[in-house]
Amino acid sequence: MNSTSETKLPTPVPLDLFRLADSTRFAAEAFIAAGTAANTVRSYRSALAYWAGWLQLRYGRALGDGALPPEVAVQFIVDHLARPDGTGGWSHLLPAELDAALVAAGVKGKPGPLAFNTVSHRLAVLAKWHRLNEWDNPCEASAVKTLLREARKAQTRQGVTLRKKTAVVLEPLQAMLATCTDGVRGVRDRALLLLAWSGGGRRRSEVVGLQVQDLRQLDADTWLYALGATKTDTSGVRRVKPIQGAPAHALSTWLEAAPAQTGPLFRRLYRGGKVATKGLSGDQVARIVKRRAQLAGLDGDWAAHSLRSGFVTEASRQGVPLGEIMAMTEHRSVSTVMGYFQAGSLLGSRATQLFTTQSSLEDDADNAQNSTNAPVL
Repeated sequence: MNSTSETKLPTPVPLDLFRLADSTRFAAEAFIAAGTAANTVRSYRSALAYWAGWLQLRYGRALGDGALPPEVAVQFIVDHLARPDGTGGWSHLLPAELDAALVAAGVKGKPGPLAFNTVSHRLAVLAKWHRLNEWDNPCEASAVKTLLREARKAQTRQGVTLRKKTAVVLEPLQAMLATCTDGVRGVRDRALLLLAWSGGGRRRSEVVGLQVQDLRQLDADTWLYALGATKTDTSGVRRVKPIQGAPAHALSTWLEAAPAQTGPLFRRLYRGGKVATKGLSGDQVARIVKRRAQLAGLDGDWAAHSLRSGFVTEASRQGVPLGEIMAMTEHRSVSTVMGYFQAGSLLGSRATQLFTTQSSLEDDADNAQNSTNAPVL
């Protein structure tokens, strides 16, 4: 893995928290002005705060001082991604005093290297920040792309894998639903799980953003719901999605238990099962998924995204064409959805059942032979 450790860097300056807050706020406001979804902006804030703090300490400059050269992005990678040091251990180039200062400022949770996914996300935020400002994007430089690719290979060779949340395919979903027998809470959670899953693998921000007035019932077996602005569609044009059968019935049951004409569709509960007027947060949706998985005794790394990845995986498993799946999920990138789609396809593939098929044929042959040799009674 290449390094810029030989490059003479400016002497680190003390971290100015007021300047850090100002530059982070300025960057976040630019994303908001560009129409970036609110939930996405929230996830960008921590990345922007980290970039602002790291730039102050490493280079003595603010986030908005202008375009960053590719060398800075390279330095960010080697500062934060651990690499084998040749002695059986791992190392990264961020000086310990800078690391401690970032933790003390609250922009970093703990000392040490960052996960590959975290570094990739922060580089993606930096890239978008440059595009918004119409600056040359340092992350497009071949040196940055090559280094990131080689870093990933190095970590993979050492057994460091990229974790994905466990997908909720049909069987774990059914197990989760079977736990929804605890009164009004169970009614709400069942409707939420089924709508989020069968309604196209909705993101948690989309689930909490749904309003009662976004719904329209066609018949006893069918509801329509309208999506507004989402992570990938900020146009404001409302797109209608259907839910049918058992998910539609679960939604009807929830609306009967918690009748409302307006306001959030999925709301918080007080003690005793009393329904509040305030809607759920995204974190609470994630906790519902984890709680139901735990109650069902399911092993795995469960999160709100498990519903989205599970919908794609199960739809592919049942032979639904990719185009129809993407029409429901509203994925813009085929590459993003293909991993789950391919996994689902393989779950139902005969290529994964060769031993089972051959064993079945042999068993059938043995049974036939035994039947032929059996005494006539």
